[in-house]
Amino acid sequence: MVETTQSPGGLTFPRLLLQHAQTRPGKPAYREKDLGIWQTWNWIQVNEEVRALACGLAAQGFQRGMHLAIVGDNRPRLYWAMMAAQCLGGIAVPMYQDAPAADMAYVLDNAEISFVVVEDQEQVDKLMELKAQYPGVAHIAYEDERGMRHYAQPELISYRQLQDLGRDFDRAHPTFFLDAVNAGQPDDVAVMLYTSGTTGKPKGVCQSHAALIAAAAGGASFDHLTDAEDILSYLPMAWVGDNLFSYAQALVTGFTVNCPESGETVLNDLREIGPTYYFAPPRVFENMLTSVMIRMEDAGVIKRRMFHHFMEVARRVGVDILDRKPVGMLDQLQYALGKLCIYGPLKNVLGLSRVRVAYTAGAAIGPDLFRFYRSIGVNLKQLYGATETCAYVCLQPDGNIKFDSVGMPAPGVEVKIAGNGEVLVKSAAMLKEYYKRPDATAEVIDAEGYFHTGDAGIFDSDGHLKIIDRAADVGKMHKGDIFAPNYIENKLKFFPFIKEAVAFGNERDTVCAFINVDITAVGNWLERRGIAYSGYTDLAAKKETYDLINECIEKVNADLATEAMMSGTQIHRFLVLHKELDPDDDELTRTRKVRRKFIAEKYGVLIDAMYAGKSSQFIETLVKFEDGRQGNVSADLQIRDVKTFPPLHKAA
Repeated sequence: MVETTQSPGGLTFPRLLLQHAQTRPGKPAYREKDLGIWQTWNWIQVNEEVRALACGLAAQGFQRGMHLAIVGDNRPRLYWAMMAAQCLGGIAVPMYQDAPAADMAYVLDNAEISFVVVEDQEQVDKLMELKAQYPGVAHIAYEDERGMRHYAQPELISYRQLQDLGRDFDRAHPTFFLDAVNAGQPDDVAVMLYTSGTTGKPKGVCQSHAALIAAAAGGASFDHLTDAEDILSYLPMAWVGDNLFSYAQALVTGFTVNCPESGETVLNDLREIGPTYYFAPPRVFENMLTSVMIRMEDAGVIKRRMFHHFMEVARRVGVDILDRKPVGMLDQLQYALGKLCIYGPLKNVLGLSRVRVAYTAGAAIGPDLFRFYRSIGVNLKQLYGATETCAYVCLQPDGNIKFDSVGMPAPGVEVKIAGNGEVLVKSAAMLKEYYKRPDATAEVIDAEGYFHTGDAGIFDSDGHLKIIDRAADVGKMHKGDIFAPNYIENKLKFFPFIKEAVAFGNERDTVCAFINVDITAVGNWLERRGIAYSGYTDLAAKKETYDLINECIEKVNADLATEAMMSGTQIHRFLVLHKELDPDDDELTRTRKVRRKFIAEKYGVLIDAMYAGKSSQFIETLVKFEDGRQGNVSADLQIRDVKTFPPLHKAA
């Protein structure tokens, strides 16, 4: 029999856990693929696992208000560690498992971490190496025992042993667990998530149980989510999106969270699970489309013609059919045939056959990419939010989707535009504070209680919010045109050959751009033409690569020429970088957002060369390798001029 809390006192995640164990004890709560086999835990089993772990932490001295760091891939036991900390009135601090040592040491120190739960030997080794920089970690529990047999450090204990310790503690203190859960309050901080640090050192965003539950409940009601949903949990646990979708909404609705075997098996596991509710950042949807286009290039002539024919049908009427708008009978028949021959098999290959609702966020998605998925019947929508708002500000209602907007204010959220164009937000799903940063908290929350997002946006006549760019990144050209680099970059990244782009043009006469090519897509394109290359630097320098990217940029320029506000921001010159932009080199955040200021400083010589009219420029760049070594990559980069177009007006 499952015990329940004695005094409701408002919803918290531990109380939700106990409710599910009572109301749906046998329903699958978590699945994990291990050695090719899916393991399943129902809600009553999860309750028992969390209780044992929480009592184990208490036996080690973990107390209310303390921080528990969690490091590893998405694993059920790591989610249970978050719950266990919260059951004790503690605060979960998920960390990026691929973060370099310096970033990890900063978070450990800033959050004053003494307890850590990690996935495996790799993370244990990293923490042990960090002892010199941050000696405060006193207790490390590891989930995967492989390779740990000869580790004898006093800080270490296996997850299994910690739970055994907890069961002994629970027997000796039978009321302790429920007393701890009952002591929790909705306003208590549940999780601390660190910002990506695009403009400085990451800040710890303190989110309460009430804030995350408000965001989760609002989104669940908006999209009619139930306990019948299946979600694939594969995005970093340290990211706010995963905390909303895979943690908060799972505990609010009781749906099933599925964890893949590894990062390499995500796409296969996605097909096996067939989620009904799916979330991915634009980059994942871009990569999916890239893989489709590569496969079609390798297909036979008949198959290619069929694909392109039915994709044209989908582009013409697919979105209207998804939104249940009137479509001619002939088009309906053609689309039905396309669904049988192309769209259905394509969605099945991508693992999206059962998806009822799919979301993307984290960065703007190109309208063409957005249209592609909706045209084949995937109900892909955008949401808008931030770490500080529990990723909950705007949502797109079914049947009222605009490709160039992020939707309308979500239930319970107030959104307004400040005089300088900045988007301001007020809701129950807002941060409590930045940890140990009252100055930073005061900077972003004004006297009226509005959070200043730092994004520039406008409302259209239908009440949809359009995000132009980060307010700090929006500038002006010398001729007065608005310069929104992210808007231009997203158009470039629609092409499968372009992985990343960085545009420059603020307070200049023209726009220039750095391009990172997708080595898989471009490599495949070169190989089919019998062109050999020896690695990324060689591939990036090929004349054929430049010709290919030139075509893509010309298409973007032609598109920009049709937009009254953006026609003056067409790209005049570009170069293909000799190395991929990398979080380990501080060029991207862990969520793969461009660190513009850092890139502008690091590659200043290239920017100067583009604006000086040079046709090439030599550069040598320091890079960090995966094993921690450093080295130099040098190249003589070509700089190309691109065709631009006179401003046009789109047809009505």
